[in-house]
Amino acid sequence: MKKCLILVLPLLVALVMVQAVSGQDDFASKFWAYISETNPYSGWGYWPGTYGMYPGKSPHGAYLKFYANGIALKAAREGKPMPEGAILVKENYGNDQKTLMAITPMYKVKGYNPSGGDWYWAKYGPNGEVMASGAVKGCINCHRARQANDWIFTEAKID
Repeated sequence: MKKCLILVLPLLVALVMVQAVSGQDDFASKFWAYISETNPYSGWGYWPGTYGMYPGKSPHGAYLKFYANGIALKAAREGKPMPEGAILVKENYGNDQKTLMAITPMYKVKGYNPSGGDWYWAKYGPNGEVMASGAVKGCINCHRARQANDWIFTEAKID
């Protein structure tokens, strides 16, 4: 699995950079395929301190599940900023805690978007339809309040 990640992550970085230059968001579909099929985020670990479903806030949903890939988990556990290749994914649920409203990932790509913390932002519907992607102004403007925490609202709680 690690060998696959070593091969796939540089490809993802290259695709994001091409998307940024070309203005096409073909990458959003490829990224969805990566986090839902190639390396499903649901098999990653939970962000430290958020094990399972927990209450959320607007705009993400009444309840959330917060996943992180191995790169992100390692950095979080060591108290370090997210390195290139870190991927964070939130599942956004409604008040009933069962209705999945959206999936919102952040993907750290060095040089992609310095004014947005070098994060690639996306919002997908429950079935993977692209609702927003790239340097999403709404995401950036909200998360800017946590710029000092690498644009991440949820503090990692190490047990």
